[in-house]
This record gives sequence, structure tokens and C-alpha cells, in this order.
Amino acid sequence: MSGLKLLRYGAWAAVAALAVVSGALVYQQANRPDQGNALVDPISAIGGPFELVNAKGETVTDKDFADKPKVFFFGFTFCPDVCPTTLSEVQGWMEKLGPDADKLHYAFITVDPERDTPDVIGDYVSVFDDRIEALSGSPAQVDAALKAYRVYSRKVPLDDGDYTMDHSAVVFLMDKDNRFVGTIAYEESEDTAMMKLRRLIDNAEQTS
Repeated sequence: MSGLKLLRYGAWAAVAALAVVSGALVYQQANRPDQGNALVDPISAIGGPFELVNAKGETVTDKDFADKPKVFFFGFTFCPDVCPTTLSEVQGWMEKLGPDADKLHYAFITVDPERDTPDVIGDYVSVFDDRIEALSGSPAQVDAALKAYRVYSRKVPLDDGDYTMDHSAVVFLMDKDNRFVGTIAYEESEDTAMMKLRRLIDNAEQTS
């Protein structure tokens, strides 16, 4: 890792304390009898159509993920802590799910399209698992996706003239119809995360 990148990474050590979805997103673990195995009541305001670009430069839309539930995380490649930690956790969840991991879609979507071109974000995500789709796009495309998912994101200037990004630090869980059903918090216990993922898979199988 270059000294410059280490310097950039070290400038952003406080990102783990960011508010979830700009303080507006509330996760409700469902355990009421009338909800069966649902994770939460779907919240229609979170999620929606998007058009982005994958690591190969191909256009990707929400329809390309329509056959399975989804695990989405928004971040950026210059992220010093939260993003690599979360992607490593996602990789671990996939390994623990075994063959069931292929019953879900996974995507890492940039909040920093200025630096995270398709090839840059593709190289970054490939270190973790090639089943995690790396998505970038034009600033307008990325901004539309962030708005659709109510993702908090803000450019923060640094003293050296560079910048970093503040952003929501949760994993979004979406059902097959791209409806929001819950989140996995940053550094949430593996047991709780696995429970949510298995229930996401089970719910999809019960309704298919």
C-alpha cells in the first residue's frame, strides 16, 4: 500500500461513528406473530430503480438483480476502515452460508464516482469475492442511486487539498422485489448477521 494512500486512510479514522442513513433509517427486527418470518415491514421509501456501471463498463440496472434478495453496501475505495471491514465481513458471511450464498445478490456501490471508476472499484472489490458486484457510474447515476436508497453521503475536504467521504455505514437487505426489509449494522455480531441473511433467504423461498 502506498504512503499516500496510508495518509489518506489515516485522515478518516472517525467514520465508524457516522449516523445511519443520515439519521433517518430505523431498523425494526420483526418478531410479532402477525409478521411470520418477515424481517421487517417493507419500507417503500427505501430502494428503487437505478442504472449504474459494473467493473466491465456494462450498464447494470435494478432489474439485473430481480431474481434474488439483495445485500447492498455503499462506500468508496479510499475508505480507511468501515468499507474494507464490511466487505471482509460480507466475504465471511458468504463463506459461512456455503452454497446458500448463491441465493443472494451482493453489490458494493460507490459514493465517490469521481475516483471510483468502474475499473478501480472492480479491482478493489475483487480482493474480497468476485460474486460481489462492484458498481460505479456517472455522478448523476450514483447520486440517483444514493437518493433511491436514502444513503447519506458527503464530501469532506482535507487539509492537504484532497478529500474523503462521510457515508452511511450499514448493509441494506432488500427482498426479490427490491423492497427494503432491514439492515446489518457496522460490526454487528456475526450470529445476528447470519440470522438476518438466512431469514432473508428463507422468506424468498417461501414466497417463490
